[in-house]
Amino acid sequence: MADTAAPGTAPRAPGAGGPGTEAPGAASDGAVSNGGAVHGTGAAGPVHGGAAQSGPPVVPPAGGVDERALEEVVTFTSELIRIDTTNRGRGDGCERPAAEYVAERLAEAGLEPVLLEKAPGRTNVVARVAGSDRDAEALLVHGHLDVVPAEPADWTVHPFSGEIRDGVVWGRGAVDMKNADAMILALVRSWARTGHRPRRDLVLAFTADEEDSAEYGSGFLADSHPELFEGCTEGVSESGAFTFHADSGMRLYPIAAGERGTAWLELTARGRAGHGSKVNRANAVSRLAAAVGRIGEHTWPLRITPTVRAALTEIAALYGVPPDAPELDLDTPGFDPRPLLERLGRAAALVEATLRNSTNPTMLSAGYKVNVIPGSATAFVDGRMVPGGEEEFRQTLDRLTGPDVDWEFHHREVPLGAPVDSPTFRAMREAVEHFDPGGRAVPYCMSGGTDAKQFSRLGITGYGFSPLKLPEGLDYAALFHGVDERVPAEALRFGVRVLDRFLLRSPGRAEPETGAAAPASSGPAGVPG
Repeated sequence: MADTAAPGTAPRAPGAGGPGTEAPGAASDGAVSNGGAVHGTGAAGPVHGGAAQSGPPVVPPAGGVDERALEEVVTFTSELIRIDTTNRGRGDGCERPAAEYVAERLAEAGLEPVLLEKAPGRTNVVARVAGSDRDAEALLVHGHLDVVPAEPADWTVHPFSGEIRDGVVWGRGAVDMKNADAMILALVRSWARTGHRPRRDLVLAFTADEEDSAEYGSGFLADSHPELFEGCTEGVSESGAFTFHADSGMRLYPIAAGERGTAWLELTARGRAGHGSKVNRANAVSRLAAAVGRIGEHTWPLRITPTVRAALTEIAALYGVPPDAPELDLDTPGFDPRPLLERLGRAAALVEATLRNSTNPTMLSAGYKVNVIPGSATAFVDGRMVPGGEEEFRQTLDRLTGPDVDWEFHHREVPLGAPVDSPTFRAMREAVEHFDPGGRAVPYCMSGGTDAKQFSRLGITGYGFSPLKLPEGLDYAALFHGVDERVPAEALRFGVRVLDRFLLRSPGRAEPETGAAAPASSGPAGVPG
């Protein structure tokens, strides 16, 4: 378990304890204290700070985070990065030190966090912030604590140093997604100092294992502790509302309102083992290689989902494409998206990967000696499915693998879609454009996936919304799982301000529009997701 800063880097963040153990008799769902700083009540008890107010709904305050929050978000991002929470997959990870750090920061704000583990060290934190309106739907705000591996020799700075250099915080997790975790912490602590209170209950969840299967994180929470998310109808998390620098100085802020489904596949070919010098028409390696080649070369048919349709329509309008242009006739049989993508320039990257299912071979394994033909060979494929595309996916894989190769889902999660005409989406749009009036928020669908998939089992509609205002030249997408991951301090401060405005004003999906609802953007609105 790697839970300390690497040699030669700054020491581990204050308050991040060692691995420790759960309270006796509570190995799966007990509340854990760290030096007496965290006073959780256990999974069966309340996890909110204060009771919701009865009577008529109270109009939320105008908001505005204090100066301390704008500094804390930078400090917390750096300190969380310094806690190495590498997830190597197959159960190899330890989020507990970061979870204890988060729990302490929440407890200092008067909340009552609960720490929950499915396995030792794979720790999740859940707390509830009571809203002012007891009848309003609750909102889940979640972020993961684990990160993917990083090779120090490849980096300009040590990936777990959390170094702040020239106004930029460096390290693994700077954008995926300890930055957003830090924003949430800084914001609720600011509310505790200023007396601000959201209208909706907020359930805060900091999860383990998002970077692998989520078995120890959101999957465990959704399956074993659904009571902690009572009343939640919507959720917000990573990979949305970041600055995307399009053409001619245009700044877009894509807000995720969908995710393709995860379909990681394991392929197995079997044949006749034998000497490498002999003729062998039942060579498992050849059979597997042929199937992998067919899968890798396959062009999947176009499948435009409602969220992608909304993205294409809005982005095209911002690029000046008339609504009656032939390139936007998306329902024409045999529609070719290439002319439209060409007109969208750089912004085509926001939609191109989500127009269809996909399958990318990623791992191969066969044999143990060059002159021995093995009796079996295996491969892994990263597959992704658009909403409504699973049956087509299965049938196509049966055909592409052929009779000599078996396949199965190594890991599968559902695709997601969320409405882009909801009051919540409009509130997110308004909050972003309030703090960057020259920017335009647009819907998009993530090509990958997040913990929103697991929380959807509880009926929670998920959006990607962790705002960052980024300078031109900083490639946000390339930083995910990439070398020299980093985030500007000013981007973090922007994110806290936007989250503050959104979370205090979020109306809930079933609520009528009020004065706090967002004005229409310059792009088309009201397209169902």
